[in-house]
Amino acid sequence: MTSWFSSLLTSADRRKTIVLFGETGAGKSSLVNLMAGKEIAHTSPDMQRCTLQWKEYTMGFDGGSYKVFDTIGLEEPQLGIKEYIESVENAYRLVRELDENGGIDLLLFCVRAGRVTATLQSNYRLFHEFLCEKKVPIVLVITNLERETRMEDWWDRNKETFDKYKIQVAGHACITAANKLDGRHRDRYEESRITIRKLVKEFTADGQKQAWTGGHSLFVSFMLKLKELLVGGSHVKRKDIVPQLTRRCGISAEVARELAEMIKPK
Repeated sequence: MTSWFSSLLTSADRRKTIVLFGETGAGKSSLVNLMAGKEIAHTSPDMQRCTLQWKEYTMGFDGGSYKVFDTIGLEEPQLGIKEYIESVENAYRLVRELDENGGIDLLLFCVRAGRVTATLQSNYRLFHEFLCEKKVPIVLVITNLERETRMEDWWDRNKETFDKYKIQVAGHACITAANKLDGRHRDRYEESRITIRKLVKEFTADGQKQAWTGGHSLFVSFMLKLKELLVGGSHVKRKDIVPQLTRRCGISAEVARELAEMIKPK
């Protein structure tokens, strides 16, 4: 095997595979650099997004070797329906390729501290529930907490909100990924590195859980779920989906018909 996936062969010392997702501006690139202990991911203040690409990074720490795939999540209402589907298809393509080459060991859900929104729930459901069928451990990483008296205090205040949105995770990390700070904030950065590395090592440990490999009907299953999210129920027929999509999403009838064809019941 000559592709970059050759590094994901299922052997005792294979690199653990991590999928990192979250909204633009959540600090994913900074999180990659924090874990790696060096600048390997470009961070950009303009928050530009691309729905068709993901980025891969190789790193090692604490005796382990990891391949991290940074992919774009969903960002309603900024996305039109075409871009929304492109994002879903991109995530699906990544998951399928990883599935075929050893599986996924861990999901890292990167969230910037602030208000918990329905968009966060959509991202969680896309990756954890629909694409990985709840079979991959997921760790929530909350960034931008350097100004908290105690970073863990944020979780204590907001845990119930995540419960309300049914966002359930195997673990969480309250951190700062901002590396250009001074004084105690710099100490927080080093503390955060220890915290996230410890969680990654814990939830990718050999023998703790096998890397997940999915089923071939995954995308069809997700599209049926997507229909429920868009139109509110699996009983809705294809002819009813088109007008709802044109009204609610502002898309053309042609695109609505194409999407309806994709998510019609089988």
